[in-house]
This record gives sequence, structure tokens and C-alpha cells, in this order.
Amino acid sequence: MNKNPVKICDTLLRDAHQSLLATRMRTQDMLSVASQMDKIGYWSVEMWGGATFDSAMRFLGEDPWERIRALRRAMPNTRFQMLLRGQNIVGYKHYPDDILDHFIVAAKRNGIDVFRIFDALNDIRNMEYAMKIVKREGGHVQAAICYTISPVHDIPAFVRMGRELADRGADSICIKDMAGMIAPYVAYELVAALKKDVGLPVQLHTHYTSGMGTASLLKAVEAGVDVVDTAISSLSLSTSQPPTETLVACLKGTERDTMLDLSALADISRSVAELRKKYVSFEAGISAVDVNVLQFQVPGGMLSNLVSQLRQQGAMDRYYDVLEEVPRVRAELGYPPLVTPSSQFVGTQATLNVIVGERYKVIPEEIKQYIRGYYGKPPAPIDPEIQRKAIGDEQPITCRPADMLSPGWEKAKAEIGDLAKSEEDVLSYALFPQIARPFLERRAKGLGGKEEFAAAIGAVLFQHADAKASKAKPVAAAVAAGSPWKMVGRAGMGRGVGEW
Repeated sequence: MNKNPVKICDTLLRDAHQSLLATRMRTQDMLSVASQMDKIGYWSVEMWGGATFDSAMRFLGEDPWERIRALRRAMPNTRFQMLLRGQNIVGYKHYPDDILDHFIVAAKRNGIDVFRIFDALNDIRNMEYAMKIVKREGGHVQAAICYTISPVHDIPAFVRMGRELADRGADSICIKDMAGMIAPYVAYELVAALKKDVGLPVQLHTHYTSGMGTASLLKAVEAGVDVVDTAISSLSLSTSQPPTETLVACLKGTERDTMLDLSALADISRSVAELRKKYVSFEAGISAVDVNVLQFQVPGGMLSNLVSQLRQQGAMDRYYDVLEEVPRVRAELGYPPLVTPSSQFVGTQATLNVIVGERYKVIPEEIKQYIRGYYGKPPAPIDPEIQRKAIGDEQPITCRPADMLSPGWEKAKAEIGDLAKSEEDVLSYALFPQIARPFLERRAKGLGGKEEFAAAIGAVLFQHADAKASKAKPVAAAVAAGSPWKMVGRAGMGRGVGEW
């Protein structure tokens, strides 16, 4: 009997459709394959968190909390895993500790077992409160290291971070390679170092964007990785994960044999292939392998955002100019990993720098807040000249950003009032008030999910400070007219806003 099988986390119900289908898969379609998945014997199924929470209400007219409950009823034997953005929870800003506390309690109560907790800047201060509450509630604390490449990111630094996360109570460590940039031999070295020096189970999450995904998983297996993330083959590859069946077949008959049934997996894949046809209008349209992620370190989802922004501005001829600008902006902003929300900051600033025609002439307020330290400590110092342009002589904060926030639970509860029928409803409002209120109002009137007519991805919207309605306009023209513009939306909500 195989004593050391590689365990599998399948991402079909979260990251796979977030990466390829703009996070549009409906709960009813998930339920159509849930009982098949429940019989496989996965270590876990990633089925919640990331962009799925707001996309459910925003685009599908669905209650994200009911998704957990419905899937739990259909999958009683499977460990459920979610992606938690640390102090950002499932949103794009920091929330107060009391909101985070209530959220984790509710998620655990509704059926989440494993909480993969990360911070976009790898700032552990933004992870530790979530880790503490998950531990208190009896959940599995999977602390994630956002893998990236820069002069300040290397294997010793990642191992030091792993040790700190272990000291703070992590049950396992995830290498979160959101861009699919981890090379096979680097994966081997990093997994081996973490296993040796940290001593916790290690899980590897990567994407197929660069074409290295399966090879990197295999080298990680050789190094002793405990769990790997894959996606059922009919919703794998490109910006999704490596295919589950391929890895299972590669390891069959070896000492790391997964012991999963290829025939049963193939049945799921056929079912999902049929489901995918329903979402063809939301296909990401990224080629099977995208070399831009290797040359410019631009993840696939971020790339689709950049294309959307340039089309919105009629500036597709500047595509490669923007790609070349991204690494410059990232260096000037302190080499943040390109994951939500820092990927939006870097991508938007690079686009503005190119289409406006003057670097940093326009700096959105969110980026100023990042420079002020309200998203955490950047991995490296921010360029002093860029900091001066953005915030003048103002000094960035040095405390944990959430320490600056007032409690928000009672305020949210009072504001949403009788529209909230549960603690979960209050949380939905506290996290996304502009989305949750109309959703709860429709529910109160007995209306079902709204029909969706929009295209798969949106553009980053820019709005004049005095405007009463959000309306995308050419940025260069606005700047030339002297208008004060600001970001009011994020590109590709559902596809671009998410984990890549």
C-alpha cells in the first residue's frame, strides 16, 4: 500500500472558473457535478473566497453564503477550502477586526474547513489576526506565501516568512504562485527548504500561464510537497491550474501515487466540458501559454485587464509600451507581488503613465493610500521621488493598517436594518454595501437573480470628482482639460479582480 500519496486540492469550483470564465459559474452548475466530486477523495476542494463572493451577488444574483450550504449538503465527505485575503477578507481594502472576526466565524459555521490566508504584500501583520481567529474557531490555518520574483524576493526570504507563519500558529504553508512563474527547479528548492526548515505540511498553488505548471508540480512532488492544486482537465491550463488527471497519471505506480480514480475524474471532466459551453461568452481568451508572464511578470488575469483598459481608451497600439512600463512601476512601488489588489495598482498606474504621456501625472487615490502605508509595508522602499509626487512631505504610517480602523459591525448592522435576515446578510453588506443592498432589496421583493447582459470583463472606470454617475471617459482628454479624476472601479471584476 502506498504510504506517501500526493494529496490533491481541485480548484474547479473557485480558481479555475475565476481564471477562465470570469467567475461566472452558477451554484446550480456546481451542484450538477458536486456528488461526483464528493466521491473522488480529494484532500480538499477550493470552492469559495477570492472574487467569488462579490461576483455571486454582483453578476449572478446569488447569495454567496447559500453556495457554501448547498455544496456542503451535496458534498458531506469533502473538506472545503476558501481563499481569504487576510485583512482584506474577500474585498479590495482593509476591514476592521470585528468584521473579520464575524466573517471567519460565519464561514466556519456554514462549512469552510481550510482557510488559505494571504496578504498581497506578504505583510504578516495583515494575516495574523485572521490566523488567530481561524485557530480559535477550530479551522485549518493555511498561511500563504505569495511567490514572486524580484531583487528582494528569494528562497531564504520565503523560508524566513514560513518560519514566522509557523510561529504564529499556521497548520500548513501554501506557496501561492498566482502568476504561474515558479520554475520547476525553483519549486523543488523552495519546497525542500520549507520542508526542512519550517517543518509544516507544504501545499503548492500555481497556474499554467507560463506552460511550466505540471513540470513544477512534479519537481515539487520530488521535493516532498504534501498537497498540490490542480483543476479538472476541462477547466485547466492557460491561466487556470495544471490538469488533475495529467498529474494523477504521471504519478501512477510511483511511491507518490495519488491513488485517485482516473476513470471517475474523466467522468467529471466530461460533465464540466458540457457546462463550460454555457459560459463561452465569458472565456478569458488568453492563449494556452503566455510568454508575457515570463518576460514582464504580468499574470494572465492582469493581462486581460490591461487589454480592457487600453481598448476602453482606444490605445491598443500602446500595448507593449504598457507591458514594458509594468516592471518599472512595480520597482518604483517597492516590488509588490502582483496579486489583488497590488496588481490593480501597478497595472493601472502603468496604463496611466503610458496613455497620459507623462509618468505619474495622474496618480489614483488608491495608489496614494498604498504609498501612505494603508495596505501594509511594501517589500522594498518606495522610490522617494514617486512618493513625493504622490503624497508630498506626508510620512507613511508604520503601524498595522487595521489599527487605524474603527469597529464596523454595529454600524453595518444599523445601516442595513431589517433587510438583513441573518448575520451573513450583515456581513455581505459590511463588505460590499453598494452591491449587497440592492441584492437584499431584490430578495425582499421576491425577485430572483438578475439577468446578466454585460460582457465578460469591465474596464477600470475613471470618474470626475464632481460627477454624479460612474462613466468611463478617455483619461488623456480629461487630464488635458485639467479634470481631477479618480479610480471608481476595478478592471475585470470577477476575472481581473482575483487570484491568478
